[in-house]
Amino acid sequence: MFEHSIFSMPFIFIAMCVAANGWFGWKLLIFGVIATLSARNFAMAFNRCVDRRFDKTNPRTQNRPSVDGRISVKAMIVFIGINALIFILVSFFINPLCFYLSFPILGVLAGYSLVKRVSSLAHLVLGLCLGLAPIAGVVAVSGEVLLWSLPLCVGVLFWVAGFDLLYSLQDVQHDKKEGLHSIPSFLGIERTLYLSRIFHILVIVFWVLFIYWAKLGIFMWVGLVIAALFLAYEQYLVAKNFHNIPRAFFSVNGYLGVIFFGFCILDLVIRG
Repeated sequence: MFEHSIFSMPFIFIAMCVAANGWFGWKLLIFGVIATLSARNFAMAFNRCVDRRFDKTNPRTQNRPSVDGRISVKAMIVFIGINALIFILVSFFINPLCFYLSFPILGVLAGYSLVKRVSSLAHLVLGLCLGLAPIAGVVAVSGEVLLWSLPLCVGVLFWVAGFDLLYSLQDVQHDKKEGLHSIPSFLGIERTLYLSRIFHILVIVFWVLFIYWAKLGIFMWVGLVIAALFLAYEQYLVAKNFHNIPRAFFSVNGYLGVIFFGFCILDLVIRG
């Protein structure tokens, strides 16, 4: 599902733009897009493959092509392998540190699908999977991890974990039945809603640190205020009616990343 890359891709390019103090070149743009798509394809295909047994018993997922036989297990394994190879090769051609880090990153991406079998912290692991995106962007441009990229990473981690908590509210009964670990099935619905709000408050805290440490300008602060409003609207939609969860998950979060990236570009262009 290529469209799911919209969650991580803006933050990769935010990190790359800030690290380069502007335009980072066509080569890194092309490699960044390919790396993002291949990593996302790898992660989602791996998840679909190893979760087939659970997806069959979940009314929300039982009609997926990976479950009903339209896509075979062999095809999924081949797809997983091809995308892993593409990710590693692209990383090799960017710089040595990207290449060395490509292997543990794939391990983290695959690990999310397994953690939920043993721990409710899987939501935070998923957040880490996407939180690594800005770190990858910085490494691609500078060949090292810069300090300001860390709060950007942690902010993305809590952003993703926060909206994954909301998304997981759809599967509370199924998770309990199948013995899968999730925070909603452990804490209950009301406490999960509060925890998601705390996570999204932490997003703003860490992105304040990012903007301050990276010495960015007024337009990034404006972008942060708009991001905060989007997070508040997402929380409102879900609290109002759980039928709004898909809309909040895909639409609101998709716009948040793109708009935040847009203000980053505007900030860098104005500062010249």
